[in-house]
Amino acid sequence: MQVVNQVLPDMARAMEFFGGAEDGPFVMVNLLKFKPRAEYADGTDSHLTGEQAYMRYGDEVRKLVESLGGCVRYSGAVTGLMIGEVEELWDAVALAEYPTLAAFRNMAMSPAMHAIEHHRKAGLAGQLNIKTKPGVWF
Repeated sequence: MQVVNQVLPDMARAMEFFGGAEDGPFVMVNLLKFKPRAEYADGTDSHLTGEQAYMRYGDEVRKLVESLGGCVRYSGAVTGLMIGEVEELWDAVALAEYPTLAAFRNMAMSPAMHAIEHHRKAGLAGQLNIKTKPGVWF
C-alpha cells in the first residue's frame, strides 16, 4: 500500500468526492502530520511549531463543524503503532462527524473556512482524510 500525505486535494479528487451521492451522516478520519516549524506565506509567526499553527485552525474549525450540526468526536496525539508498517507515523488523529456531505462541502467552501485556511497550510506537512460510515463490526 502506498501512502501519500497531502495538504490539499487535487481538483479531480475534490470533484469526485463532492460529486458523490448524498448518504447522510459520516465521520471524517483526519491523520495529521505537522511541519517542524510553522510556515506562513507572509513569514509571520515563524516561532510557532507546525502543531501550534494547526491548533489555531483546529480551534476555529471546531466551531464551524459545530455550527453545521456536526461535532469533533475525538482528537489526540499518535503515540505508537501496534499493527502494520509505515515509514513515518502521523502526529495526530482527529475524528469529525458531519451531518451530510452537502454540509461538509458548504463548510469547506465558506468564507469562514477561507479565513482560517492559512493556519492549516502553515502547520501541516500533510494529511489523509478518510470518509467513513457507521457499521457494526465490533
